[in-house]
Amino acid sequence: MKIIILGAGQVGASVASNLAHEENDITLVDANTRVLQELQDRLDLRTVVGHASSPEVLMRAGAEDADMIIAVTNSDETNMIACQIAYTLFHTPTKIARVRSLDYLKHKKLFTQEALPIDVIISPEQLVTTYVQRLIEHPGALQVLDFAEGKVRLVSVKAYYGGPLVGHELKTIREHIPKTQARVAAIFRRGRAIIPNGQTVIEADDEVFFIAAKENIRAVMSELRKLDKPIRRVIIAGGGNIGKRLAQALDHNYQVKIIEQNVERTRELSEELERTIVLLGDAADEELLFEENIENTDVFCAITNDDEANILSSMLAKRMGARKVMALINRTAYVDLVQSSIVDIAISPQQATIGSLLAHVRRGDVVVVHSLRRGACEAIEAVAHGDKSSSKVVGRALENIKLPKGTTICAIVRNEEVIIAHHDTVVESGDHVILFLIDKSKVRDVEKLFQVGVTFI
Repeated sequence: MKIIILGAGQVGASVASNLAHEENDITLVDANTRVLQELQDRLDLRTVVGHASSPEVLMRAGAEDADMIIAVTNSDETNMIACQIAYTLFHTPTKIARVRSLDYLKHKKLFTQEALPIDVIISPEQLVTTYVQRLIEHPGALQVLDFAEGKVRLVSVKAYYGGPLVGHELKTIREHIPKTQARVAAIFRRGRAIIPNGQTVIEADDEVFFIAAKENIRAVMSELRKLDKPIRRVIIAGGGNIGKRLAQALDHNYQVKIIEQNVERTRELSEELERTIVLLGDAADEELLFEENIENTDVFCAITNDDEANILSSMLAKRMGARKVMALINRTAYVDLVQSSIVDIAISPQQATIGSLLAHVRRGDVVVVHSLRRGACEAIEAVAHGDKSSSKVVGRALENIKLPKGTTICAIVRNEEVIIAHHDTVVESGDHVILFLIDKSKVRDVEKLFQVGVTFI
């Protein structure tokens, strides 16, 4: 696929890195020559220096025959205009734009073919907000990801010594929770992936990915670890776009405080947030945290635009007694350094954003993609089409489908019904099939499975 990426910032560079490793023809456009040179030295892609919304620059980037434009500069206006030009002058089939401002996002009529012809809007701030909200809803989870419009969730959890299922074979899960359907998709033990079967024994400290209907998540988590107490008190460090959205999402169900350094921004937040307590100050101020009873705080979430400030304030909050700390970290190298050892959960905006983009790059009818473990693994929701003569999956039991090595079919959503996958489960046309790939290099083979042909021999 020929893809033009506009903007070589943190999101653009991360997207370019992911897509360039998948045999796509990538051209990256940015005004910063030095950044482009650094990326070209380590990635297989073309670069074009210039303003992202310039018709002449888009022409040089190859917009005339591009399959997709992904506009992820730091300017909403540049991204929107670039998509408009791509549509009007070059008839680009798929146009994706990063739009951050709620002033634009709340007016749906703007994003139509007659107005701004953008096919897909990406809002990293909203994606991160939803991601953090899910983690707060499920205390103890490392990741919580939605499929089939939230009917099914993939959850990552660390198995603790003393969990009812720890030290036992997976097949005993039915005896422990007989009325609950769940499937363990993968286990990571000391960094190594294990494709589980019924005889696999879960060990303490394993990172376990399981999939279940939304209402069954808590029951399955209780088999792997002692359940954390429900979260009530949340402190958010940073009142930017993400901080504000997160406070709005949480303040009806939790006691929320938000700490912001900017006086004017603090005033705006206090006027717009109904129940949230807005505090003016530095989130790394030990005295302020003490005054706000940090030792009784269930979650401290640092989401300013400064990685170092987020890490340091989280470390301080943890030392002072906060039950769980989360930090927003843009630099990928930092995520590996601090996850688990310094902060409980490191939140990567790039990983949240990449998944939503990959769903539009994948061949076949792929509707959801989640990028996992820093891009090494993927969880995919694909729709099965055709019949037994035109599809490699429809009309076949799972045990008869030739899946790529390291790939597991975890669940099927059929209309409103959630079906946890078993060896004799038969795929029907229209099913939403949820798969886990421990090796992302096999994604092309999975895509081929869900492409419909005239006949398959």
